[in-house]
Amino acid sequence: MKLLRYGPVGQERPGLLDNEGQIRSLYPAIADLTPEILGPDSLKVLSAIDPRKLALVKGPQRLGPPVAGVRQFFAIGLNYRAHIAEAVGMPTPPEPLVFNKALTSICGPDDDTVIPRGATAVDWEVELAVVMGRTASNVSESEALQYVAGYCLANDISERNWQMGRGGQFVKGKSAPSFGPLGPWLITQDEIPDPQAIDLKLDVSGVTRQVTNTADMVFSVRQIIAHLSEVMTLLPGDVIVTGTPGGVGAGMKPPVYLKPGDVVTLTSPQLGQQRQRARAFE
Repeated sequence: MKLLRYGPVGQERPGLLDNEGQIRSLYPAIADLTPEILGPDSLKVLSAIDPRKLALVKGPQRLGPPVAGVRQFFAIGLNYRAHIAEAVGMPTPPEPLVFNKALTSICGPDDDTVIPRGATAVDWEVELAVVMGRTASNVSESEALQYVAGYCLANDISERNWQMGRGGQFVKGKSAPSFGPLGPWLITQDEIPDPQAIDLKLDVSGVTRQVTNTADMVFSVRQIIAHLSEVMTLLPGDVIVTGTPGGVGAGMKPPVYLKPGDVVTLTSPQLGQQRQRARAFE
């Protein structure tokens, strides 16, 4: 299934994408796509619904983030070999490098990217996002994917000066409002048999900057989930963005960063498409 949320900011309703690419409403059968809906039993019930019996949502619709009520938002750094190669002086981590993004950074897949006041180094990062469906604590790598509700496309937008040069952790440069686009939809785990075989691409104003496959990850989705569940408890609805490939603006010589008017387009044949227009803080 391709589950989604549509409507104005703060008023999103749950839906799904049918086989013809049309949005069908899941409201009022469910109030929203919240963490308790993402468990295997609930998803099995939703998968049994004939989309043709659901109301067709007409007209262009804004898409919100595909999951409501996210409680934890994690990210993995330096997890693609090509990205490590361009991050001069940064060694391959011996285990997953973990940091947080603020929940208030989460936005819809096509919402504008707002360049914060005083920001001069806003960068792009196409990534695979994992959404948890079950509570996970000390799970093994072999069982890890059983705890996943599904996957979606993500852009881990970053202010590099704030990330690296303001005397704190990565979270400072990763958490501004609009820095966490998710979607366009959540593709349930049963439709992605191998999360290490997903193609990702990112263009900036028509110029291709990032192209990869998740096979280039240093730590696989299985390894990431097992590791995180060893050092903390993961909850249903938690989002994990799993690292970016080479081709970020900070890795260019000289560095190139987003400016007002730039359009960032993320595409994946498995996960769909995002499109964000950068604009200045107003």
